[in-house]
Amino acid sequence: MPVSTADSFAPSSTPSRGDPVERQPPPTRRQWLGQSLCGAALVAVPALVQRAAAAQGTLVPTPRQTEGPYYPVQIPKDSDSDLLRNGSLRYVLGQAVWVEGRVTDTHGVPLAGGTVEIWQCDATGHYHHPGDGGKAAQAFQGFGRVALGRDGRYRFRTIRPAPYTGRTPHIHFKVRLPGRELLTTQMYVAGDPGNARDSLWSRLGEAERAALTVPFDPSPDGMRAQFALVVLT
Repeated sequence: MPVSTADSFAPSSTPSRGDPVERQPPPTRRQWLGQSLCGAALVAVPALVQRAAAAQGTLVPTPRQTEGPYYPVQIPKDSDSDLLRNGSLRYVLGQAVWVEGRVTDTHGVPLAGGTVEIWQCDATGHYHHPGDGGKAAQAFQGFGRVALGRDGRYRFRTIRPAPYTGRTPHIHFKVRLPGRELLTTQMYVAGDPGNARDSLWSRLGEAERAALTVPFDPSPDGMRAQFALVVLT
């Protein structure tokens, strides 16, 4: 099964123990409640923070992550948005889901004319790649690409990502404009127990985790994850 390696992250700086500390009076109950509610809102609904930032033209770019070793050597003939069909074959393992979202720049302008690519392992943890020994199910497309319209929206039909040796469930993403690659990153599943053990996810900061980790929720046409992408253009 495939195994990936982690990128290195620089440690954050901490104040010197000799720095003077200005003592502040303890907050009142009203102040404490206000601070607690504010903090809870930022953690629970990071999308609200992004929308507020968008109003000021300051959306935070989606964190970059490694491409990994299993990007297709050759783009498959069938590379549309439905990864559950590969030619005439239909993939029936795993949990069928929708993965969708919107791609914008840091000012909230949709990335019209761009493309979004995804690739992932099958339900047993194998990629369509020579480096993984050709063990992936032939019925699973494994790679998809969609063109973005004026609204910058994309949608894929695929499976809920599966784990494999050394990695928590994830889906790889790449965003392009003609002749330019804008972003390579990975999407993770909220609440998955493997996240804390994953060499990449565990090194992300709180804001980075919030940007790259999404839940799968019920919708009228099945389970769905919404993954917004913000790129520098």
